[in-house]
Amino acid sequence: MSTNNVLTVNFPGKLIFGNGVLQQLADDIIQLNCKEIVLMTIKPLQQQLTHFIEQLEQHNIKILIDTSIEQEPSFSDFQRILNQVKDSAADTVIGIGGGSVLDVAKLIAALLDSPQSLVDVVGNGLLKGRNKRLICVPATSGTGSEVSPNAILVDDAHQKKGIISPFLVPDMVYADPLLTLSLPAAITAATGLDALTHCLEAFTNRFSQPFIDMYAFEGMRLIAGNLEEAVKNGQNQEARSAVALGSILGGFCLGPVNTAGVHALSYPLGSLFNLPHGLSNALLLPYVMEFNYVSNPKKYAEVAVALGCNREGTDEQTAQAGITKIKELIEACGIPARLSALDIPREAIPQMAADAMKITRLLVNNPREIKLSDAISIFNAAY
Repeated sequence: MSTNNVLTVNFPGKLIFGNGVLQQLADDIIQLNCKEIVLMTIKPLQQQLTHFIEQLEQHNIKILIDTSIEQEPSFSDFQRILNQVKDSAADTVIGIGGGSVLDVAKLIAALLDSPQSLVDVVGNGLLKGRNKRLICVPATSGTGSEVSPNAILVDDAHQKKGIISPFLVPDMVYADPLLTLSLPAAITAATGLDALTHCLEAFTNRFSQPFIDMYAFEGMRLIAGNLEEAVKNGQNQEARSAVALGSILGGFCLGPVNTAGVHALSYPLGSLFNLPHGLSNALLLPYVMEFNYVSNPKKYAEVAVALGCNREGTDEQTAQAGITKIKELIEACGIPARLSALDIPREAIPQMAADAMKITRLLVNNPREIKLSDAISIFNAAY
Protein backbone atom coordinates (compact mmCIF):
# COMPACT_ATOMS: atom_id res chain seq x y z
CA MET A 1 0.00 0.00 0.00
CA SER A 2 1.19 3.49 -0.82
CA THR A 3 0.67 5.68 2.25
CA ASN A 4 1.63 8.85 0.39
CA ASN A 5 -0.63 8.40 -2.62
CA VAL A 6 -3.52 10.86 -2.72
CA LEU A 7 -6.85 9.09 -3.18
CA THR A 8 -9.29 10.64 -5.64
CA VAL A 9 -12.61 8.92 -6.34
CA ASN A 10 -15.14 10.21 -8.86
CA PHE A 11 -18.44 8.43 -8.31
CA PRO A 12 -21.44 8.74 -10.65
CA GLY A 13 -23.90 11.38 -9.55
CA LYS A 14 -26.57 8.71 -9.15
CA LEU A 15 -26.42 4.91 -9.21
CA ILE A 16 -29.48 2.70 -9.13
CA PHE A 17 -29.00 -1.06 -8.89
CA GLY A 18 -31.64 -3.74 -9.03
CA ASN A 19 -33.82 -5.96 -11.15
CA GLY A 20 -36.14 -3.96 -13.38
CA VAL A 21 -34.60 -0.51 -12.88
CA LEU A 22 -34.71 0.08 -16.63
CA GLN A 23 -38.33 1.12 -16.05
CA GLN A 24 -37.18 3.73 -13.54
CA LEU A 25 -34.75 5.09 -16.13
CA ALA A 26 -37.63 5.72 -18.53
CA ASP A 27 -39.61 7.52 -15.83
CA ASP A 28 -36.61 9.63 -14.82
CA ILE A 29 -35.79 10.66 -18.38
CA ILE A 30 -39.36 11.82 -18.89
CA GLN A 31 -39.21 13.85 -15.66
CA LEU A 32 -35.94 15.43 -16.75
CA ASN A 33 -37.74 16.88 -19.81
CA CYS A 34 -35.18 15.52 -22.22
CA LYS A 35 -35.87 16.62 -25.78
CA GLU A 36 -33.48 14.58 -27.89
CA ILE A 37 -31.38 11.54 -27.01
CA VAL A 38 -28.53 9.68 -28.64
CA LEU A 39 -29.07 6.04 -27.66
CA MET A 40 -26.18 3.68 -28.20
CA THR A 41 -26.88 0.00 -27.79
CA ILE A 42 -26.50 -3.36 -29.51
CA LYS A 43 -28.82 -5.23 -31.85
CA PRO A 44 -29.40 -8.21 -29.49
CA LEU A 45 -30.89 -5.81 -26.92
CA GLN A 46 -33.28 -3.99 -29.25
CA GLN A 47 -36.24 -6.25 -28.51
CA GLN A 48 -35.75 -5.83 -24.75
CA LEU A 49 -35.61 -2.06 -25.24
CA THR A 50 -38.74 -1.78 -27.38
CA HIS A 51 -41.03 -0.76 -24.51
CA PHE A 52 -38.40 1.63 -23.11
CA ILE A 53 -38.07 3.39 -26.48
CA GLU A 54 -41.83 3.53 -27.02
CA GLN A 55 -42.32 5.17 -23.63
CA LEU A 56 -39.89 7.94 -24.51
CA GLU A 57 -41.34 8.49 -27.97
CA GLN A 58 -44.83 8.77 -26.48
CA HIS A 59 -43.54 11.80 -24.60
CA ASN A 60 -42.21 13.38 -27.80
CA ILE A 61 -38.59 12.62 -27.02
CA LYS A 62 -36.61 12.25 -30.23
CA ILE A 63 -34.24 9.28 -30.20
CA LEU A 64 -31.24 8.71 -32.46
CA ILE A 65 -30.32 5.03 -32.18
CA ASP A 66 -26.94 3.54 -33.06
CA THR A 67 -26.31 -0.21 -32.95
CA SER A 68 -23.14 -0.32 -35.03
CA ILE A 69 -20.62 -1.22 -32.31
CA GLU A 70 -20.20 -4.99 -32.47
CA GLN A 71 -16.61 -5.41 -31.27
CA GLU A 72 -13.93 -3.39 -29.53
CA PRO A 73 -14.34 0.11 -31.01
CA SER A 74 -11.75 1.90 -33.08
CA PHE A 75 -10.96 5.56 -33.59
CA SER A 76 -12.70 5.36 -36.96
CA ASP A 77 -15.80 3.78 -35.39
CA PHE A 78 -16.04 6.67 -32.97
CA GLN A 79 -15.51 9.32 -35.65
CA ARG A 80 -18.14 7.75 -37.90
CA ILE A 81 -20.75 7.82 -35.13
CA LEU A 82 -19.80 11.35 -34.08
CA ASN A 83 -20.24 12.54 -37.67
CA GLN A 84 -23.69 10.94 -37.77
CA VAL A 85 -24.97 12.71 -34.65
CA LYS A 86 -22.95 15.94 -34.62
CA ASP A 87 -25.80 18.03 -36.07
CA SER A 88 -28.35 16.75 -33.57
CA ALA A 89 -29.79 18.82 -30.74
CA ALA A 90 -29.26 15.99 -28.28
CA ASP A 91 -29.14 16.96 -24.63
CA THR A 92 -28.52 13.41 -23.38
CA VAL A 93 -26.44 10.42 -24.42
CA ILE A 94 -27.43 6.98 -23.16
CA GLY A 95 -25.30 3.88 -23.52
CA ILE A 96 -26.97 0.50 -22.96
CA GLY A 97 -24.68 -2.43 -23.60
CA GLY A 98 -21.27 -3.84 -22.87
CA GLY A 99 -18.08 -1.94 -22.27
CA SER A 100 -17.45 -1.17 -25.93
CA VAL A 101 -20.82 0.55 -26.32
CA LEU A 102 -20.49 2.39 -23.02
CA ASP A 103 -16.98 3.63 -23.81
CA VAL A 104 -18.12 5.13 -27.11
CA ALA A 105 -21.25 6.62 -25.54
CA LYS A 106 -19.09 8.31 -22.89
CA LEU A 107 -16.86 9.85 -25.53
CA ILE A 108 -19.78 10.92 -27.71
CA ALA A 109 -21.30 12.74 -24.73
CA ALA A 110 -17.99 14.47 -24.05
CA LEU A 111 -17.06 15.43 -27.62
CA LEU A 112 -20.43 15.96 -29.33
CA ASP A 113 -20.21 19.74 -28.99
CA SER A 114 -16.60 20.08 -27.91
CA PRO A 115 -13.81 22.04 -29.61
CA GLN A 116 -11.54 19.12 -28.71
CA SER A 117 -11.07 16.17 -31.04
CA LEU A 118 -10.50 12.56 -30.09
CA VAL A 119 -6.75 12.77 -30.59
CA ASP A 120 -6.67 15.80 -28.29
CA VAL A 121 -8.00 13.81 -25.34
CA VAL A 122 -6.10 10.52 -25.60
CA GLY A 123 -4.24 10.06 -22.34
CA ASN A 124 -4.87 10.97 -18.73
CA GLY A 125 -6.69 14.16 -17.76
CA LEU A 126 -6.68 15.88 -21.16
CA LEU A 127 -10.45 16.08 -21.66
CA LYS A 128 -11.52 19.58 -20.62
CA GLY A 129 -15.22 19.02 -20.01
CA ARG A 130 -18.57 17.55 -21.01
CA ASN A 131 -21.80 19.42 -21.71
CA LYS A 132 -24.20 16.56 -22.45
CA ARG A 133 -25.97 14.50 -19.82
CA LEU A 134 -24.48 10.99 -19.75
CA ILE A 135 -26.39 7.91 -18.62
CA CYS A 136 -24.90 4.40 -18.70
CA VAL A 137 -26.73 1.08 -18.39
CA PRO A 138 -24.47 -2.00 -18.33
CA ALA A 139 -25.80 -5.08 -20.11
CA THR A 140 -22.80 -7.24 -19.27
CA SER A 141 -21.04 -7.83 -15.96
CA GLY A 142 -17.44 -7.16 -16.80
CA THR A 143 -15.87 -3.89 -17.82
CA GLY A 144 -17.15 -1.62 -15.06
CA SER A 145 -17.16 1.15 -17.68
CA GLU A 146 -20.49 2.40 -16.33
CA VAL A 147 -18.77 3.78 -13.20
CA SER A 148 -15.19 4.34 -14.37
CA PRO A 149 -13.44 7.42 -15.78
CA ASN A 150 -11.91 5.33 -18.57
CA ALA A 151 -12.67 4.70 -22.22
CA ILE A 152 -10.56 2.41 -24.42
CA LEU A 153 -10.38 2.62 -28.22
CA VAL A 154 -8.14 0.99 -30.83
CA ASP A 155 -6.13 3.49 -32.87
CA ASP A 156 -5.28 3.36 -36.56
CA ALA A 157 -2.10 1.41 -35.76
CA HIS A 158 -4.23 -1.25 -34.00
CA GLN A 159 -2.96 -0.23 -30.56
CA LYS A 160 -5.34 0.22 -27.64
CA LYS A 161 -5.43 3.75 -26.31
CA GLY A 162 -6.95 4.98 -23.07
CA ILE A 163 -8.84 8.20 -22.47
CA ILE A 164 -9.03 8.81 -18.72
CA SER A 165 -10.94 11.73 -17.27
CA PRO A 166 -13.41 12.43 -14.45
CA PHE A 167 -15.65 13.94 -17.14
CA LEU A 168 -16.19 10.39 -18.46
CA VAL A 169 -17.85 9.28 -15.24
CA PRO A 170 -21.59 9.18 -16.00
CA ASP A 171 -24.12 11.43 -14.34
CA MET A 172 -26.49 8.52 -13.84
CA VAL A 173 -26.05 4.74 -13.84
CA TYR A 174 -28.89 2.21 -13.96
CA ALA A 175 -27.61 -1.31 -13.40
CA ASP A 176 -30.33 -3.83 -14.15
CA PRO A 177 -29.08 -7.44 -13.79
CA LEU A 178 -32.11 -8.64 -15.76
CA LEU A 179 -30.42 -7.27 -18.89
CA THR A 180 -27.68 -9.87 -18.42
CA LEU A 181 -29.98 -12.91 -18.34
CA SER A 182 -29.75 -13.46 -22.09
CA LEU A 183 -25.96 -13.27 -22.25
CA PRO A 184 -24.37 -16.40 -23.72
CA ALA A 185 -22.29 -18.49 -21.34
CA ALA A 186 -19.00 -17.65 -23.08
CA ILE A 187 -19.58 -13.89 -22.79
CA THR A 188 -20.75 -14.25 -19.19
CA ALA A 189 -17.56 -16.13 -18.36
CA ALA A 190 -15.12 -13.82 -20.13
CA THR A 191 -16.67 -10.58 -18.88
CA GLY A 192 -17.00 -11.95 -15.35
CA LEU A 193 -13.34 -12.90 -15.26
CA ASP A 194 -12.48 -9.46 -16.60
CA ALA A 195 -14.36 -7.90 -13.67
CA LEU A 196 -12.61 -10.25 -11.26
CA THR A 197 -9.28 -9.16 -12.75
CA HIS A 198 -10.15 -5.50 -12.16
CA CYS A 199 -10.71 -6.22 -8.49
CA LEU A 200 -7.67 -8.44 -8.11
CA GLU A 201 -5.27 -6.06 -9.86
CA ALA A 202 -6.52 -3.10 -7.83
CA PHE A 203 -6.19 -5.04 -4.58
CA THR A 204 -2.61 -6.16 -5.28
CA ASN A 205 -1.61 -2.92 -7.00
CA ARG A 206 1.60 -1.12 -6.12
CA PHE A 207 -0.59 1.91 -5.39
CA SER A 208 -3.41 0.07 -3.61
CA GLN A 209 -5.57 2.01 -1.18
CA PRO A 210 -7.49 0.71 1.86
CA PHE A 211 -10.67 2.48 0.72
CA ILE A 212 -10.54 0.79 -2.68
CA ASP A 213 -9.45 -2.53 -1.16
CA MET A 214 -12.91 -2.78 0.41
CA TYR A 215 -14.56 -2.70 -3.00
CA ALA A 216 -11.94 -4.95 -4.55
CA PHE A 217 -12.17 -7.64 -1.87
CA GLU A 218 -15.97 -7.76 -1.93
CA GLY A 219 -15.97 -7.75 -5.73
CA MET A 220 -13.64 -10.75 -5.82
CA ARG A 221 -15.79 -12.56 -3.26
CA LEU A 222 -19.05 -11.94 -5.13
CA ILE A 223 -17.71 -12.87 -8.55
CA ALA A 224 -15.71 -15.93 -7.49
CA GLY A 225 -18.65 -17.26 -5.51
CA ASN A 226 -21.26 -16.80 -8.23
CA LEU A 227 -19.69 -16.71 -11.68
CA GLU A 228 -19.73 -20.46 -12.35
CA GLU A 229 -23.46 -20.59 -11.52
CA ALA A 230 -24.15 -17.55 -13.72
CA VAL A 231 -22.31 -19.23 -16.59
CA LYS A 232 -23.99 -22.61 -16.22
CA ASN A 233 -27.46 -21.36 -15.27
CA GLY A 234 -27.87 -17.98 -16.89
CA GLN A 235 -31.45 -17.58 -15.64
CA ASN A 236 -30.34 -17.63 -12.00
CA GLN A 237 -31.18 -14.06 -11.04
CA GLU A 238 -29.40 -14.24 -7.69
CA ALA A 239 -26.11 -15.29 -9.30
CA ARG A 240 -26.51 -12.72 -12.07
CA SER A 241 -27.14 -9.95 -9.53
CA ALA A 242 -24.10 -10.93 -7.46
CA VAL A 243 -21.80 -10.92 -10.48
CA ALA A 244 -23.27 -7.63 -11.70
CA LEU A 245 -22.63 -6.00 -8.34
CA GLY A 246 -19.10 -7.40 -8.28
CA SER A 247 -18.52 -5.90 -11.70
CA ILE A 248 -19.61 -2.46 -10.50
CA LEU A 249 -17.29 -2.75 -7.49
CA GLY A 250 -14.49 -3.59 -9.91
CA GLY A 251 -15.38 -0.50 -11.91
CA PHE A 252 -15.01 1.65 -8.80
CA CYS A 253 -11.42 0.41 -8.59
CA LEU A 254 -10.48 1.57 -12.07
CA GLY A 255 -10.19 5.31 -11.54
CA PRO A 256 -8.43 5.61 -8.19
CA VAL A 257 -6.09 2.61 -8.57
CA ASN A 258 -6.55 0.96 -12.00
CA THR A 259 -5.25 -2.31 -13.41
CA ALA A 260 -1.72 -3.60 -13.91
CA GLY A 261 0.28 -6.36 -15.58
CA VAL A 262 -2.56 -8.64 -16.67
CA HIS A 263 -4.23 -5.86 -18.63
CA ALA A 264 -0.97 -4.57 -20.07
CA LEU A 265 -0.05 -8.01 -21.40
CA SER A 266 -3.58 -8.66 -22.64
CA TYR A 267 -3.66 -5.62 -24.91
CA PRO A 268 -1.52 -7.18 -27.69
CA LEU A 269 -3.83 -10.20 -27.80
CA GLY A 270 -6.65 -7.87 -28.71
CA SER A 271 -4.75 -5.65 -31.11
CA LEU A 272 -2.85 -8.42 -32.93
CA PHE A 273 -5.38 -11.27 -32.85
CA ASN A 274 -8.72 -9.57 -32.11
CA LEU A 275 -9.29 -11.62 -28.98
CA PRO A 276 -12.08 -10.20 -26.79
CA HIS A 277 -10.73 -8.19 -23.90
CA GLY A 278 -12.22 -10.38 -21.18
CA LEU A 279 -10.93 -13.57 -22.75
CA SER A 280 -7.43 -12.09 -23.08
CA ASN A 281 -7.38 -11.22 -19.38
CA ALA A 282 -8.68 -14.64 -18.35
CA LEU A 283 -5.96 -16.36 -20.37
CA LEU A 284 -3.17 -14.43 -18.68
CA LEU A 285 -4.48 -13.92 -15.14
CA PRO A 286 -3.12 -17.05 -13.41
CA TYR A 287 0.30 -16.75 -15.06
CA VAL A 288 0.73 -13.11 -14.08
CA MET A 289 -0.39 -14.06 -10.56
CA GLU A 290 2.32 -16.73 -10.46
CA PHE A 291 4.87 -14.08 -11.44
CA ASN A 292 3.56 -11.48 -8.99
CA TYR A 293 2.67 -13.24 -5.77
CA VAL A 294 6.24 -13.48 -4.48
CA SER A 295 6.35 -9.68 -4.32
CA ASN A 296 3.60 -9.55 -1.68
CA PRO A 297 2.54 -13.00 -0.41
CA LYS A 298 0.40 -11.48 2.34
CA LYS A 299 -1.75 -9.50 -0.10
CA TYR A 300 -2.09 -12.47 -2.46
CA ALA A 301 -3.09 -14.62 0.52
CA GLU A 302 -5.93 -12.16 1.11
CA VAL A 303 -6.89 -12.58 -2.55
CA ALA A 304 -7.11 -16.34 -1.98
CA VAL A 305 -9.40 -15.81 1.01
CA ALA A 306 -11.65 -13.55 -1.08
CA LEU A 307 -11.79 -16.28 -3.71
CA GLY A 308 -13.05 -18.74 -1.10
CA CYS A 309 -9.84 -20.53 -0.11
CA ASN A 310 -8.96 -21.55 3.42
CA ARG A 311 -5.82 -20.13 5.00
CA GLU A 312 -2.86 -22.47 4.74
CA GLY A 313 0.20 -22.69 6.98
CA THR A 314 1.95 -19.71 5.36
CA ASP A 315 0.94 -16.71 3.24
CA GLU A 316 2.87 -18.21 0.33
CA GLN A 317 0.89 -21.45 0.52
CA THR A 318 -2.40 -19.56 0.80
CA ALA A 319 -1.46 -17.37 -2.16
CA GLN A 320 -0.66 -20.45 -4.24
CA ALA A 321 -4.04 -21.91 -3.32
CA GLY A 322 -5.61 -18.75 -4.72
CA ILE A 323 -3.81 -19.22 -8.02
CA THR A 324 -5.06 -22.80 -8.17
CA LYS A 325 -8.57 -21.55 -7.41
CA ILE A 326 -8.40 -19.10 -10.32
CA LYS A 327 -7.31 -21.90 -12.66
CA GLU A 328 -10.20 -24.06 -11.44
CA LEU A 329 -12.69 -21.24 -11.95
CA ILE A 330 -11.44 -20.59 -15.47
CA GLU A 331 -11.81 -24.29 -16.30
CA ALA A 332 -15.27 -24.49 -14.70
CA CYS A 333 -16.41 -21.53 -16.79
CA GLY A 334 -15.22 -23.15 -20.01
CA ILE A 335 -12.60 -20.53 -20.83
CA PRO A 336 -9.53 -21.68 -22.81
CA ALA A 337 -6.57 -21.89 -20.45
CA ARG A 338 -3.76 -21.68 -23.01
CA LEU A 339 -2.82 -19.34 -25.85
CA SER A 340 -2.14 -22.38 -28.00
CA ALA A 341 -5.80 -23.40 -27.70
CA LEU A 342 -6.68 -20.24 -29.63
CA ASP A 343 -4.10 -20.83 -32.35
CA ILE A 344 -1.90 -17.94 -31.26
CA PRO A 345 1.47 -18.68 -32.92
CA ARG A 346 4.33 -19.08 -30.47
CA GLU A 347 6.57 -17.04 -32.77
CA ALA A 348 4.33 -14.03 -32.09
CA ILE A 349 5.34 -13.93 -28.42
CA PRO A 350 8.33 -11.56 -28.85
CA GLN A 351 6.12 -9.05 -30.68
CA MET A 352 3.37 -9.37 -28.08
CA ALA A 353 5.87 -8.81 -25.29
CA ALA A 354 7.37 -5.78 -27.03
CA ASP A 355 3.90 -4.27 -27.54
CA ALA A 356 2.98 -4.92 -23.92
CA MET A 357 6.04 -2.99 -22.78
CA LYS A 358 4.50 0.13 -24.35
CA ILE A 359 1.58 0.05 -21.90
CA THR A 360 3.58 1.87 -19.26
CA ARG A 361 0.54 3.52 -17.63
CA LEU A 362 -0.53 0.04 -16.43
CA LEU A 363 2.85 -1.65 -16.01
CA VAL A 364 3.86 0.98 -13.45
CA ASN A 365 1.04 -0.29 -11.22
CA ASN A 366 2.21 -3.89 -11.18
CA PRO A 367 3.46 -5.07 -7.76
CA ARG A 368 6.54 -6.57 -9.38
CA GLU A 369 8.43 -4.96 -12.23
CA ILE A 370 7.80 -6.69 -15.55
CA LYS A 371 10.73 -6.45 -17.94
CA LEU A 372 10.69 -7.55 -21.57
CA SER A 373 12.23 -10.90 -20.67
CA ASP A 374 9.60 -11.37 -17.95
CA ALA A 375 6.77 -10.64 -20.39
CA ILE A 376 8.19 -13.23 -22.78
CA SER A 377 8.37 -15.76 -19.95
CA ILE A 378 4.78 -15.07 -18.89
CA PHE A 379 3.49 -15.50 -22.44
CA ASN A 380 5.46 -18.73 -22.76
CA ALA A 381 4.00 -19.99 -19.48
CA ALA A 382 0.52 -19.19 -20.80
CA TYR A 383 1.21 -20.97 -24.07
